[in-house]
Amino acid sequence: MQGNLPPEAQEKLEELQDLQETAQQVAAQKQQAETQLNESETALEALDDIEEDTVMYREVGELLVETEYDEAYDDLEEKVDSLEVRVEQLSKQEERVREQFESLQQELQQMLQGGAGGGGGPMGPGGAGGA
Repeated sequence: MQGNLPPEAQEKLEELQDLQETAQQVAAQKQQAETQLNESETALEALDDIEEDTVMYREVGELLVETEYDEAYDDLEEKVDSLEVRVEQLSKQEERVREQFESLQQELQQMLQGGAGGGGGPMGPGGAGGA
């Protein structure tokens, strides 16, 4: 099926497939960052209900290490801030990829609907029509 496409259309199709892969990767990264953000926000809220002199531990690799309340709170706050920025960046990247995908998809459709014309450029609107 793809072998019958003009070379320009084949290129656009490959670009579309690449963009689709990129979109899936960005979506997975965003989901992971959102999950980490929710977990960190939950932990930060839990700290509000804990007395400051409570003995606390933090996970460091395979170990639990004693930590101070203020240090734990500051670290979690910093992590939440950083994850919020990360999620926002990934959302913007996701939107840019979506816009590129839609634009490329339209170009490919116009190219295929334009049929055997094949000037190779996006200049023509493809409205010449009638056979």
